[in-house]
Amino acid sequence: MARRIGVGLVGYSFMGRAHSAAWRNVVAAFDPAVVPELTVVCGRDPAGVAAAASRLGWSESTTDWRRVVERDDVGIVDVCTPGAAHAEIAIAALRAGKHVLCEKPLARSLAEAEEMAGEAARAHDRFGTHAMVGFNYRRIPAVELARRLVASGHIGELRHVRACYLQDWLVDPDAPLSWRLVRSEAGSGALGDIASHAIDLLQHLSGSVVTAVSALTTTFVSTRPVSSGVAGLASRPSRELGASRGPVSVDDAALCLVRLGGAAVGTVEASRFATGHKNALRVELNGSRASIAFDLERLNELEVYEVGTDPTAGWRRILVTEPEHPYLAGWWPPGHVLGWEHSFTHEVADLLAAIGATGSAEAHAVHPDFADGLAVQRVLDAIERSALSQSWVETGLGGAGAHLGTSTDNEEP
Repeated sequence: MARRIGVGLVGYSFMGRAHSAAWRNVVAAFDPAVVPELTVVCGRDPAGVAAAASRLGWSESTTDWRRVVERDDVGIVDVCTPGAAHAEIAIAALRAGKHVLCEKPLARSLAEAEEMAGEAARAHDRFGTHAMVGFNYRRIPAVELARRLVASGHIGELRHVRACYLQDWLVDPDAPLSWRLVRSEAGSGALGDIASHAIDLLQHLSGSVVTAVSALTTTFVSTRPVSSGVAGLASRPSRELGASRGPVSVDDAALCLVRLGGAAVGTVEASRFATGHKNALRVELNGSRASIAFDLERLNELEVYEVGTDPTAGWRRILVTEPEHPYLAGWWPPGHVLGWEHSFTHEVADLLAAIGATGSAEAHAVHPDFADGLAVQRVLDAIERSALSQSWVETGLGGAGAHLGTSTDNEEP
């Protein structure tokens, strides 16, 4: 009989809904050795969180995250709050011996991320617990296939990487001021919100780390209407006459040149002002023998170009929906495509697999862990320092071979 483990979710809005669906669906797709029970969901509004519990499938609701951490029937604490609460909740859960899944970016600052990663390491040594950060795009089948191809040497010597994440939900200057635009709540703007994903994928796919950056950041709209009930990407333009405006204290866009361990170089770009782009994440790696590219808006596909003498050679499209492709054994027949939400199901499936293997001969770490989240935070911190100093800044990360884990390092493409 499968072991059961209670899950406590803190935050029930955008990310909370996505995580709730993952916890509900993982058993049907992957039959994990450890079965999650949706025990309790937490939010600040009593009526809102009670309604969310009923709608999203949680047994109980509460307005106090401390009650979630203290419960004996909760073994996993899932943190889906704004960034300002990540450190306090995750550290308390780790000290209580709970496994933790925390949304990205790990923290608002490098200091917070260092504290969280240190606490995660101590909790693992003391309790054997796992602490995972929610870079869910690693779990898209096409991305995992790309990683395996690069790790196998398929593209040859890596030369260029480029990662670009573009959105346009802030183009209207009267879109209201949300927590994502306030430094004390979010830590940074496009940089932490979406460049963190691009940087994680760049490092994850290349198997290397960003060692130095030369960057600029900018804020296009310095004030926005203050409006109640605003929830990040759900923000809508505010046209109320006489509405007060508050300061935007984060970046709207970030661009940088990067150096990686080894000889590779690249670029990272992130903007929430890229008119016409809704959720456009693209990562491309150019090697001496081949190139690979992934586009989130075509997430069931991988683009590959291989060097050859055939005059008709060019980029080819791989439809990543075959049963032998990563994660696809749990889903549908070939050609029946997956969506954005499935990456979260794969994420919790890998976390449950690691928890189930704890203490056995198959025990393994689960990635991206808090150390991986800290590695991304070091790059984000270096980008901000570079933008301020208008100079190259080292990240403090080592060369290739530094901590860039994956739960499937030994699998073949």
